[in-house]
Amino acid sequence: MLKVQDVDLSIQRVPILHQVSLEIAAGTTCGLIGRNGAGKTTLIRAIMGALSVDAGSIYFGEHALHSAKIHERAGQGIGYLPEDRRLVPHFTVEENIMVSLWANKITDLTRLKWVYDLMPEIGRFADRKAMTLSGGQQKLVALARAMVAGTDLLILDEPFEGVAPALAARLMEVIADLRSENLTVLVSESDYTHSQKVVDKVYAIERGHISLMEMTNEVSASS
Repeated sequence: MLKVQDVDLSIQRVPILHQVSLEIAAGTTCGLIGRNGAGKTTLIRAIMGALSVDAGSIYFGEHALHSAKIHERAGQGIGYLPEDRRLVPHFTVEENIMVSLWANKITDLTRLKWVYDLMPEIGRFADRKAMTLSGGQQKLVALARAMVAGTDLLILDEPFEGVAPALAARLMEVIADLRSENLTVLVSESDYTHSQKVVDKVYAIERGHISLMEMTNEVSASS
């Protein structure tokens, strides 16, 4: 489903990613683990088109993402939860979720209803302005927005960062539920404390170099 092959990427001529390769099969959940500054967000932004690669390729199915325009991802069924959420403060919760549908001129609200069914708490504050929510609630809204667009692939960058334990647990419940939807999921963390029970495999990234981690018995048994 998602294949990153030998990607090099520099920012202001400083090399950040070095020959990075990973593969995620359709319908599986993959972890991307690394400390702050290791290159997780850079790799995710490259997949999403916010950063251009110097070399290598990124494919989602038959789509060459490394040469596609940034706005085309949502139309290809890719949803993205950025680390900093990036909600529109003066939009309501529902308006923030609907942005990707509006951008793709989709009038069918089946996906929105599915999100509300999966996260009923979102529906309860659908009319509230995003800026009135707590950081954890905003993460839930950003996840909901990603889920509306991500009919095939979800990319979640540090979804648990800065979130209270109770809301982090709730986020993990929702991500676990997505396994039954046959969605492909890439989730990044500083470690796999939260996601270890749902990931099918884990990549570690350190100083821009990536490797496939050997999974523990606990993680393997849960997947």
